Amino acid sequence: MSEDRKPRILIIGAGSMGVLTGYHLSLAGADVTFLIRPHRAKALDNPQMLYCYDDNNLKEYKSYSYITNPLLILGSDYDYIVITLDGASLRNEAGVGLVRTIGDAARGTNTKVVLGSIFFDLHAWFLQLSGLADEQVTNGHLDIHAYSTKALTLPLEAPVDPNLIAKADFAYTDKLGDGFTVDDSSPAVANGFAEIYNASGVSRCTVKPALECAVAINPLFPVFAACELMDWPKFKDIDGEELWSLVVASVREIQELDIHGELGKQAARTMTEAGLAASLAAWEKHMIPLDLQAFNRFHHGEKLKAQGREHLQVCISYGAAEGKPMAALKDLLRRVQEHEVEVAAAQ
Repeated sequence: MSEDRKPRILIIGAGSMGVLTGYHLSLAGADVTFLIRPHRAKALDNPQMLYCYDDNNLKEYKSYSYITNPLLILGSDYDYIVITLDGASLRNEAGVGLVRTIGDAARGTNTKVVLGSIFFDLHAWFLQLSGLADEQVTNGHLDIHAYSTKALTLPLEAPVDPNLIAKADFAYTDKLGDGFTVDDSSPAVANGFAEIYNASGVSRCTVKPALECAVAINPLFPVFAACELMDWPKFKDIDGEELWSLVVASVREIQELDIHGELGKQAARTMTEAGLAASLAAWEKHMIPLDLQAFNRFHHGEKLKAQGREHLQVCISYGAAEGKPMAALKDLLRRVQEHEVEVAAAQ
């Protein structure tokens, strides 16, 4: 990429992650194109209005283009392709076809991929299916908490302006210090993407060790499963719940899987029920005025429910391959499945 040419970035998906990532990359001077399903075209024909909790202001995002046909990726010269589909969607029949198309487009080129989908050991699966080289692909995730205001109405606390929320397509908060994280699965991909993103001047992308990211993210799924069983209580109230000991045991089982190495085993040894509850409560407090558990109820309890279920099942499968019983995680998943049946029967 020449220094005088804008970075050309294709973002797969224009949900909350895609749009917020595209917005910050556009601020950084990148030429952003979205690959979307045809039914999303009407919405993207209009500027995207973004409400920011952090400064209580509305932003207009219109400096992008879009395509609806995945085959248009072939023969393109994108510098980066950023995938923002959830793990379940990426692994279904349509997603598999898309991964193969991305592989055909990027194989043997200078195009780099940021795999922004979250799923257990997804990087290895993606490399095998796409046929891309290790040095072309790294994992990434959006740390900005963002949601579609058309899909979700959250309880509002001052100083959030409900009138501005009503005008927005998406609302977000970038309070965690890092707006985007890429891991070092491919250092060149990670560092190059972070350099572009950080030119936005308003949000930061950081590069972290891949193992550190996996140990932090993979054990969160039992937490969300338990929150569903408990009807999404505030994290600050969760330590006294009877279910919590099962959750912490499940977290430890995931941390101790061989894929997480010594870092995972160390995390499991130091994990306590009170410690996990305290860290989650601190996260919740930090996100105010965004209601974190109301956000999680929608994001993990509805929108990404299939991803969460499949993630737990795959963790159990990996444990079985290592000769580990995964008794706590199996019990937790059984309870979640039974709860889902009960809820469906009551409706």
